[in-house]
Amino acid sequence: MSVEYRIGMLWMEGPLSFLEQLCIVSFRDAGHEVVLYHYGDVQNVPEGITMADAEAVLPRETDLLHARTGSPALHSDLFRYRLLEQEDRMIWADTDAYCVKPFQTPNGHFYGWESERHVNGGVLGLPQDSDTLHALLEFTRDEYPVPGWFSDAEKAELRAAHEAGKPVHVGDLPWGVWGPHAVTHFLHETGEIKFALPREGLYPVSFKDRRLMLKRGNPTDALITDNTYSIHFYGRRMRRRIVEKEGGIPKRFSLIGKLLAKHNVDPAAAPIPDKRPALETATAAVAPVVAPVAKPPTLPPVEGPVPAEMKRGRGLLNLTDLADRYGSDKGSTQHRYTELYNMLFQPYRMREDLRFLEMGLQIGGPEHGKSADRQTTDVPSIRMWLDYFPKAEIVGLDVSDFLHFEVDRFSFIRCDMDERTNIAGATADEAAFDIILDDASHASHHQQNAFLELFPKLKPGGLYIIEDLHWQPKTYEREGITKTAALFQSYLATGSFEHSDAAVGQEFDAVRPDISGAFVFQVHYRKDLRDQVAVIHKR
Repeated sequence: MSVEYRIGMLWMEGPLSFLEQLCIVSFRDAGHEVVLYHYGDVQNVPEGITMADAEAVLPRETDLLHARTGSPALHSDLFRYRLLEQEDRMIWADTDAYCVKPFQTPNGHFYGWESERHVNGGVLGLPQDSDTLHALLEFTRDEYPVPGWFSDAEKAELRAAHEAGKPVHVGDLPWGVWGPHAVTHFLHETGEIKFALPREGLYPVSFKDRRLMLKRGNPTDALITDNTYSIHFYGRRMRRRIVEKEGGIPKRFSLIGKLLAKHNVDPAAAPIPDKRPALETATAAVAPVVAPVAKPPTLPPVEGPVPAEMKRGRGLLNLTDLADRYGSDKGSTQHRYTELYNMLFQPYRMREDLRFLEMGLQIGGPEHGKSADRQTTDVPSIRMWLDYFPKAEIVGLDVSDFLHFEVDRFSFIRCDMDERTNIAGATADEAAFDIILDDASHASHHQQNAFLELFPKLKPGGLYIIEDLHWQPKTYEREGITKTAALFQSYLATGSFEHSDAAVGQEFDAVRPDISGAFVFQVHYRKDLRDQVAVIHKR
């Protein structure tokens, strides 16, 4: 029989907004005692909430920040493990977790899958004798860890840095190393993963679908079931969207709007602070950048090769200008793909229902010998696409983690493309796309896996593009496999796909009726150079 559990939360200090108020009172109204731990003064605390000194759990001088984002997530991770160690009958909940129904567990284990690959710790119940809890506590004692789930190469690199007297601090490691990644790893290691709730239990609305919670009507009804205990609001991202896109208050008949009314939470009484910077590179690209239409200037005569800055578009800013602005290798300084794309994509540019998928978001991943868990720093081409397609939804897919890039109209899928089943599972819930662009590892089987799984998800009339056909990484390329350039050249020459693996060739042949045309362009569009980019148009 289930016992009654208290809910533990942490708010460092400062005012609670209506979004945190809503989450806190949802547990109170479900019958839980809510203990809100804090370090400094907290304003706008709802009635009936127990306040407690966070110093008693974890002294603030141990405050840990993530280096890239400045987030206190590491401190919060450590705090929840210490809290569960000290308090019996306590379940941790982030202040962006909304309680749908009372939390019940017969054994103290209460956590759930957020994706097919990891368990989130946003809601976390572990009994005091849990082997996972003991492992997490032991792991987080070392601020210079070598995570067991890292690749052999990355572990060796961390150990070498330690031996050289320059150990890498946890704040400089990838996001989530003390959080979801550690929780998932140790649950698997101890076998306690068997207690994890399915996605509908605690994370029924995924990160990429979070906007549905602010839309009118009932777009989340199919996701939230009788087995749902909690809904994750993705607080920082949700707060930003409410401020930037909703005028600070959710629509009355959106999911969050209806929940605010249900719990009598007044958004005007506890507004979300508007902390947006005056100009943020990631979000400045939401509106199209258009220069006044003017007569092109007369160019002075140039001896020798024309400088790159004199090749760019005049009048309306074109895609090559944007590529060069954001540092994408698709622009004039390297591959020059944007000269082609500007012509192909112009008819799509202002469409409101456009969906665009790019695979491969930043150079320097495993195809270049780096760990998939590398620290990612930028998404230059995504910034370019957001600017060029001002009304489109842009989706990024990569083997590394880019969840730190938070901007409206962009969502991220993490996926290892080495197996087709990975691609199928990661994109199963995605709606059809208008344009799909493969700039991922460039390994032949990765390109072909992606095409066979994703070309069916391309809308009729859509474009599928595969870049960098002439280079395949030694780290991934499989010996004897037909190169993707040769595969499409055989189609152009004979009308059939010739592949070293007859079964793969047959699968490509099966999609021939859906291909209305295909082109293969050479490096820098010069016929004397090797094949570089393929463009396939869907019938």
